[in-house]
Amino acid sequence: MPGRGTRPTSDRAREALFNTLTGLIELTGADVLDLYAGTGAVGLEALSRGAGTATLVESDPAVLSVLRSNVSAIAPDRAHVVARSVPAYLAQRPVLDLIRFAFLDPPYALPESALESVLAQLADLLPTEAVVVVERGARGVPLTWPTVIESIKQKRYGDGVLWYGRRK
Repeated sequence: MPGRGTRPTSDRAREALFNTLTGLIELTGADVLDLYAGTGAVGLEALSRGAGTATLVESDPAVLSVLRSNVSAIAPDRAHVVARSVPAYLAQRPVLDLIRFAFLDPPYALPESALESVLAQLADLLPTEAVVVVERGARGVPLTWPTVIESIKQKRYGDGVLWYGRRK
């Protein structure tokens, strides 16, 4: 049972996400980062599709219980749960130089200014060529990427939009 406030990425959007990633990066053996991980569906699916490791960052205590249970059942040796807010995690300046794919699914209510700040922090830590995908509400304003992330495409799925970018 998902914790309060979760809004899992739809199966259709997740399938399209991984189909698109196939043309952008080599997922096999890749390190992936799932920020605002929720139940961990995207990070864990990346592992099931051949990714090497996944770091899943989530701060909601109720959701963390579900996330830890999912990780324990599916990939306890390849997934690492970080129980912190995304801004606090990024402020620690974790070493992300091997990350090839970062997924962000922040609450739709997160202000654009807060998301822009998180993306700027993240962009400063990612290696060149890493792919970043952000899920946002379809009724929101267009995503503003930091200057070091090149917009690749965006695609709407129901109430959400997946925004794709690549670290220059």
